[in-house]
Amino acid sequence: MEEILKVEGLSKTFTLSRKQQKIEHTNTKRKVAVDNLTFEAYRGEIFGLLGPNGAGKTTTLRMLSTLIRPDSGDAILDGCSVVNQPEAVRGKIGFLTSELKLEDFFTPNYLFDFFSRLHGVPDEVKETRKKEMFGRFGIDQFAEVKVANLSTGMKQKLSLVISLVHDPEVIIFDEPTNGLDVLTARTVTDYLQELRAAGKTIILSTHIFSLVERLCDRVGVIIDGRLVACGQLADVCGGLSIEDRFFEMYKEVKGGEE
Repeated sequence: MEEILKVEGLSKTFTLSRKQQKIEHTNTKRKVAVDNLTFEAYRGEIFGLLGPNGAGKTTTLRMLSTLIRPDSGDAILDGCSVVNQPEAVRGKIGFLTSELKLEDFFTPNYLFDFFSRLHGVPDEVKETRKKEMFGRFGIDQFAEVKVANLSTGMKQKLSLVISLVHDPEVIIFDEPTNGLDVLTARTVTDYLQELRAAGKTIILSTHIFSLVERLCDRVGVIIDGRLVACGQLADVCGGLSIEDRFFEMYKEVKGGEE
């Protein structure tokens, strides 16, 4: 297998406000969100980062996407460093998060054209790709409808399409089915499998066990910012379901606490 992503010792710490300290039930002013994370992903696979809310998954993906800078460590994505070559990394990835907000007064047509120009996609390629992807996700009939008037599912599908206007080799998804109805979630997961079949690499974070079992070739389990297991899904599970194995690891880390 060809390695396309090498994560080496990524760490990130945040300063907590008083309000955040109350939410976290702690008097500590500093929180270690990601602690010396190391793993790799290979071309043409779906790699899942599995963990509970607050485990450090989103922070990890934001560092890989160059949205935030790690305190220490680095990740080499398709030959480029997220620390020293962030612009080159951005040209190689598509990043989708449920926190992506689309401006209400723009239309799908406008947004697709805008982000295509931003990524330097030639006009003829842009039009072919727009027709294909708008048709694939049923956006074509809403192409001139303002975002404000789109359903939640259609907004999510539009966000996905916009993230992939430049046909990136590595696609990074933070909780790809979060908040979606079952039909839209199935459309998205089916498409992820199609992307893998086309040789793309997909890095996704999730807390949903069934999603890992259905999609992922390899998985890394992250608890309290630390990677506690990583490898082929069958090897990580050790004959158990991923859910049962996860809770075994969680109890080991937390000392029996759930």
